[in-house]
Amino acid sequence: MVGVGESNEEIVQVMNDLRQINCEILTIGQYLPPTKSHFPLQRYYHPDEFNDLRELGLEMGFTHVESGPLVRSSYHAEEAVGNK
Repeated sequence: MVGVGESNEEIVQVMNDLRQINCEILTIGQYLPPTKSHFPLQRYYHPDEFNDLRELGLEMGFTHVESGPLVRSSYHAEEAVGNK
């Protein structure tokens, strides 16, 4: 999830760390606080930024990247791992 105060450098570092342990599937979604009493949104990412993160992830060697405002960990999971 992005939008909780992370820097671009921190996002890239997490992506690098995941590749270092051979993670192949990456999902990046927008944090959206469910109520006003939850942690406040720090930043809303533009869809173009999600596209850029997807491209970067593919360039880094992830085999499947879902990146968008409404993406969650199970988003298009069947496409990512197939029918096993």
